Amino acid sequence: MNIKEKCLKKRLIHLSAVATFAVVGTVASSFLSAQSKTDASQFPGTTYLLPATLETTQWGWFNNAQPPVLKVKSGDTVVMETMMHAHNQVIPGVSIEELKKLRTDNPGRGPHTLTGPIYVEGAEPGDVLKVKLNRIVPRAYGTNFNIPGMFGQFPKDFQDGQVKYLYLDMNRKVAEFAPGIEIPLRPFPGTIGVARAEPGQYSSVPPGEYGGNMDIRDMTEGATLYLPVWVKGALFWSGDSHAAQGNGEVNLTAIETAYKELNVSVEVLKNKKLDMPRIETDKSWITVGFDKDLNLAIDGAKAQTVKFIVEQRGVSPDAAAKLMPSISDCRVSQVVNVKKGIHCMTPKDVKVKGIPPRPTAETPTEFVTVGTDADANKAMDTASMAMIELLQQKKGMTRLDAYGLASVAMDCRVGEMNGPQKSIHCVLPKSVWVTAKK
Repeated sequence: MNIKEKCLKKRLIHLSAVATFAVVGTVASSFLSAQSKTDASQFPGTTYLLPATLETTQWGWFNNAQPPVLKVKSGDTVVMETMMHAHNQVIPGVSIEELKKLRTDNPGRGPHTLTGPIYVEGAEPGDVLKVKLNRIVPRAYGTNFNIPGMFGQFPKDFQDGQVKYLYLDMNRKVAEFAPGIEIPLRPFPGTIGVARAEPGQYSSVPPGEYGGNMDIRDMTEGATLYLPVWVKGALFWSGDSHAAQGNGEVNLTAIETAYKELNVSVEVLKNKKLDMPRIETDKSWITVGFDKDLNLAIDGAKAQTVKFIVEQRGVSPDAAAKLMPSISDCRVSQVVNVKKGIHCMTPKDVKVKGIPPRPTAETPTEFVTVGTDADANKAMDTASMAMIELLQQKKGMTRLDAYGLASVAMDCRVGEMNGPQKSIHCVLPKSVWVTAKK
């Protein structure tokens, strides 16, 4: 064991010892150290505290036979902590070589540290677990990195890697990615879900009908997630906490962080049937599709969206399919989690028509690149690589910085999805460039 490994071990032991002063599953009579009893009453049911310790988290896997670390009732609120990746070993000062070693030394498991599982009384297979995101409070720092020659959208093109550690200025809600470049912060849980139906131990990387590593950046504070329940008690968990992310997450990572507080209320719905997750925001309903093939992920998202429009508007499936392209705004959630993701946003207001136009050339406010191909995977590759190259040419960025900025700030939108040619339109706001500090 080298000096750095010894330091990390001591740090982990210290974190675990400190965290266990708050008893796991204790009813929150004071609701965090700075709150009074009455503050907890703003949230539904009984409020519980769940610290992230080595005893209340798993690194990179989930197993539906894992004993729950907390039991709550439908309608209760849980204030949980989350850790950085690899049981808090991804922290400022750790090099890209050490980050790569964490993956190569631990094959078959994901990088995420997952808090849970939480058993929700009354939840049975066939029910739906409603999860309201009440409050999200990140740590003061985050990180973005690409592992050299591994993972991400373009591992063969990026045999070199780098890691950046970023200060999260939550007062201004920005992080300085590089001098003169600031990323707006919109924290959201990258991984959030319930236990899958299949027994055994599974990597935390691929998302699915259980939710999991969905990386949907619109699922921010105030949103509500609806998850199909597959096992008794649902077994809810979260990790892979993000401060910001681009649609696509092309270099593998968002601005990865941990949460001092992920405050959620859970409710078991007996009269709502779902076979895939759905998300409700203030203005939209979000439906999802996941597959290793982006074409099939698009097909899955289309099918879920058509199903939703039928329910929402009381129209036939054929009518919903014709309506969808004009009202449902579909985005590439991520292309780096084994199963790629598409999510489609359909407005709650049935009077709203039209989606944001898919730009085909640079605008005064956005850089734009487009990929068109019969294969949506190739269209996405073309559009996102063109953005990485454009950032180098027009803004003088290094290859690795361009790759990273695209991962945390680019927005890849699905254009044509019904014809013989698929199109992906990637945009990056010019507003991230600000006056550099002197």
